[in-house]
Amino acid sequence: MTPTRQAAVRLTQFAHGGGCACKIPPGELEEVVSGLGASLSGGESPLLVGLATGDDAAVVTLPGQDTAMVCTADFFTPVVDDPYDWGRIAAANALSDVYAMGGRPVLAVNLLAWPRDRLPFELAREVLRGGLDIATEAGCHVGGGHSVDDPEPKYGMAVTGLADPARLLRNDAGRPGLPLSLTKPLGLGVLNNRHKATGERFEQAIATMTALNRDASAAALAAGATCATDVTGFGLLGHLHKLARASDVTAVLDTAAVPYLDGAREAVRDGYVSGGTRRNLEWVAPHTDFGATDADTRLLLADAQTSGGLLVAGEVPGAPVVGELVPRGEHSIVLR
Repeated sequence: MTPTRQAAVRLTQFAHGGGCACKIPPGELEEVVSGLGASLSGGESPLLVGLATGDDAAVVTLPGQDTAMVCTADFFTPVVDDPYDWGRIAAANALSDVYAMGGRPVLAVNLLAWPRDRLPFELAREVLRGGLDIATEAGCHVGGGHSVDDPEPKYGMAVTGLADPARLLRNDAGRPGLPLSLTKPLGLGVLNNRHKATGERFEQAIATMTALNRDASAAALAAGATCATDVTGFGLLGHLHKLARASDVTAVLDTAAVPYLDGAREAVRDGYVSGGTRRNLEWVAPHTDFGATDADTRLLLADAQTSGGLLVAGEVPGAPVVGELVPRGEHSIVLR
């Protein structure tokens, strides 16, 4: 942890929440979108991945080509006070959905909501500059975007990518016997919540959130993985539940093997837990055998991450193995 950097404006104070913790709770969201899936009429639909399994992005095949198009959008309220860092984090988070499907981002457009009478546009420029720098690092073009006047600042991107339709990473392709790898440590949510409350700056959290999931995705594909998701607003337990449910398996999680950022446990101990994290835990509770796992660890496993890592069904070089998939049992998740 480092002392607060003096800034003229604390962006997190203009938001009711922060980052992916602002997502609509997963149970409520599933009820809203239930029955809304649609495909083209007449002939076989080119839609490979849609709403059915709650995957990270939509995927369609391109006519006459052995290529699939991956489409996603992601935006959120300020997760840190520094506008440039916020832009970088939001862009890395949006691009992650494409990487989580095994694709590579090609084109992005900005999504910006800004309280023009309350915050100077110089800050908005810094947000957009941060997003552009991360997209450039990813080799992804940024072609403009859309902005609205809004009482609460929000930023993100709509991203289009390309993938090999025969080598997608899907959340419904898990099979019993596969190990589970996690490519980034947990604790982003509680550290961001502490930052919002106190102004303390956590460099380890910023470095983690701005790191692209590009290399992790490439490593997963090279290892022959076909099943993955990224860990964001629904926490590790929420995204693991969705993967296990879609794949009709049970996930056994080795809680001692899960990595955490420095300061994460202290943040939970000191009460910096978002409402989104508590809602995540409430949602997965009926589907989880918690065993003897203590209350703080449960909260960390449900912690609403922003720009978290990939959860891969398979071994990824350099990433810890945190569990395995087994035949479907009474629960979708079992903690050991």
